[in-house]
Amino acid sequence: MPEVITFGCRLNSFESEVIRTHLLKAGLKDALVINSCAVTGEAERQTRQAIRKARRDHPDAKIIVTGCAAQVHPDKYAAMPEVDYVIGNDEKLRAETYLALDESKIHITDIRLARAAALPLVQGFEGGLTRAFIQVQNGCDNRCTFCLIPFGRGPSRSVSFEAIAAQVRLLVEEKNYPEIALTGVDITSYGKDLPERPTTLGRLVKDLLAAVPMLQRLRLSSLDPAFIDEDLWELIASEPRLMPHLHLSVQAGDDLVLKRMARRHSRQDVIDLCARARRLRPDIVFGADLIAGFPTETDAQFVNTAALVEEAGLTWLHVFPYSARTGTPAARMPQVRGELRKERAARLRALGAAAVMRHIDSLIGQRLAVHVEQPFVARTPTFAEVHLEAQAEVGSVIEVVGTARDGERLVARKVE
Repeated sequence: MPEVITFGCRLNSFESEVIRTHLLKAGLKDALVINSCAVTGEAERQTRQAIRKARRDHPDAKIIVTGCAAQVHPDKYAAMPEVDYVIGNDEKLRAETYLALDESKIHITDIRLARAAALPLVQGFEGGLTRAFIQVQNGCDNRCTFCLIPFGRGPSRSVSFEAIAAQVRLLVEEKNYPEIALTGVDITSYGKDLPERPTTLGRLVKDLLAAVPMLQRLRLSSLDPAFIDEDLWELIASEPRLMPHLHLSVQAGDDLVLKRMARRHSRQDVIDLCARARRLRPDIVFGADLIAGFPTETDAQFVNTAALVEEAGLTWLHVFPYSARTGTPAARMPQVRGELRKERAARLRALGAAAVMRHIDSLIGQRLAVHVEQPFVARTPTFAEVHLEAQAEVGSVIEVVGTARDGERLVARKVE
């Protein structure tokens, strides 16, 4: 059977299932695909390591490299002796790509010319009946100074509502997935490019929940704090099926650093967003992406970012030491020493761990509807991991009461 190794974002997770389907239909049973990420240098290092390991473990397999790293640096990966084919981000979602592999090693077109976001139907996700990731948008029109992703993903383009609804109906009504997460590169830009039906992310979510009443739980991937639309605010206030957990693309908590990043929000915007959401839905919990040691970041500017964690009430932190990406404006700025980047990242992670433990403590004694991901592991609406005292059916949504905290996990018993 073909194998797909996935790095990076939830969008890649969805696309890996598309790739798996295309490989089977093309009869490429001996293929091994590495679906790569280019967000950091570490992500690319892991990709190269996985390629070498794949060849050692599968000497006769066709090794295919795709994803953002392959799109941005095709020649580098084609030069690796372990690699048979390099396939672009647009091409990897097309069935004909895998039916027409020839002696050419590189199968990549100019992603800047991509004008449509295809959504081939997937029948399920590897790992069983837990959470399904659905692509609603691809690409990005922003040019943050640290980011290569627009060069790997191309311009922002939205999937039609009809295609999204068909995919969600299949997974919910036929495959019994209780939880769906909508994903993309910049999902708050959803709908702007749909000439026949210009719309917003909030309108999409409203229409989707109406169209698929059997959908029990809906989550959203990373949101740009500058572009949450009024329909989405209304849903935050009134829709119980929209989980009370928003992940924000914050990146920094200092206004000058945000300006140098070319972000479109300010420090106060994040604080105001979180405060408004809590007024509308007091149980809501926030995650955030944060970059430590961005070029030119001073000690005082870092302190502003660290302070934002408490001031905005951020809980689930995804912290990255800044990684210089060749070809980006930030790579040409004065760099913060590598050791200092790592030290600042460790401090932010410690703040995040403390915030998680405070949140878990707040759940003790509460009655919660949790989604069972493994026989003894579940997830709360606010995305806290739960250790179940008794085994439960994977894929079910059950009522529990929090009884204790075990590190960064809630211990809970099922309500009989």
